[in-house]
Order: sequence, then C-alpha cells, then structure tokens
Amino acid sequence: MRVLIIEDDIKISAAIAKGLRIESFAVDIAPNGIQGEELAKTNDYDVIVLDVRLPLQDGYTTCSNLRTANIATPILMLTALDDVKDKIKGLNIGADDYLAKPFHFGELLARLRSLTRRRSILKTTIIEKYGITLNQNTHKAQREDKEILLTSKEYALLELFMMNSDKILTRDIISEHVWDMNFDPKSNVIESNVKFLRQKIDTGFSSRLIHTVRGSGYIFSLEKN
Repeated sequence: MRVLIIEDDIKISAAIAKGLRIESFAVDIAPNGIQGEELAKTNDYDVIVLDVRLPLQDGYTTCSNLRTANIATPILMLTALDDVKDKIKGLNIGADDYLAKPFHFGELLARLRSLTRRRSILKTTIIEKYGITLNQNTHKAQREDKEILLTSKEYALLELFMMNSDKILTRDIISEHVWDMNFDPKSNVIESNVKFLRQKIDTGFSSRLIHTVRGSGYIFSLEKN
C-alpha cells in the first residue's frame, strides 16, 4: 500500500516513514500543504497522513481542497492540539480520523490499517483467497500447509494481488501502490519481484495463481482470463 505523509517536521515524517516502510508500505513525503495537495491530486494513494499545522497551506485547507477536487483517499489528520473543536473541524471538512501528538507508532499503524480496510470493505486483518492466507499484521503467508516467507516488496505485491483478485493489474497500478515516487519506470524491478513471488506461491502446487496477461499486466486468479 502507498501512503502520503504531509508533515513539515522532518524528524516526525522520517520516523513515520521508517516505521511504515518496515511494515511494507510505500511512502512519499511532502513538507508543506501545497506540495502535499499536488501529490495527492496526481498520484493514487491508499491513505494520507496530514498534519494540521503546515507552512504555505494548513492541513484544514489542504483537506478541504482535496475533498472539493473529489479526492476520496482516506485522510488521517495529525495535530499537536487534542481539542474537541479541532477534531470536529477536521472531520467536518472531510478527514476520516484524527490523532493527537505525541502518539505511539503502533496506534498510528492500527488507524491507517483500519482506514485502508474500510476503503476496501475488508472486515479483518486476515485475507483468504484461492487457498492462500495472508495476515496483514504479521505479514505471514500460507498456502495450504506451506508457510511462504516473503520480502517486504513480495508481501506488498501479494497483498495488492489478493485485494484485487481476478482483476488485471497494469505495471502502472502496481508501481503506484507498491513503490514510491522515486520508482524508475524503466527498471525491471516489478517483473523481478513478480517472478520471485510467483516461484514462492506457485511452485509445488497443481494450480498457478499469478498469471501474465500479455500487453496488459498481471492477474491473480485460478483461471487466466
């Protein structure tokens, strides 16, 4: 999953980004509201972490502008003020959740996962599809009785595939959700990671799950469409 952090405090944004990347999120960072709004309008993010107090354009304005532009990406607002009026203001202009500083990273992570599950209409941290079980908390995957050990990118890929099963995922869609804005479109990193993931989840089983759709991308399905 891909996250946009709009936060002017370098230490806070770096700490959040480090923790999220360990959890297999792709992360982009914007230091002010104007740049954050531009990134949110031009990229497809799964969730946005938005600070209230920002230079050039505050978080409330940024959130309001995104909703006016019909950007429906879930927004978690951060503030140094734990005031009910501030929370109400943020929620009324379109924020989905609110977290006061200082906060524990574990709570931030739980709230982000809750927002992304809500968006994809998932009710659990366990995804099951075509004999594969994926735990979004532990990042453990299993097919039938075989445990599958995944790298962070392989996990992010498998999660994306399973949440969009039976849909063709183009290279652009995969790069937007699994890699950040520093992704080199000329590299073969997507193909390499899909190859390794395919070897791990398909080798030794009678049915293949990851299929290449020539000229289009990849599909996670029991039958190739």
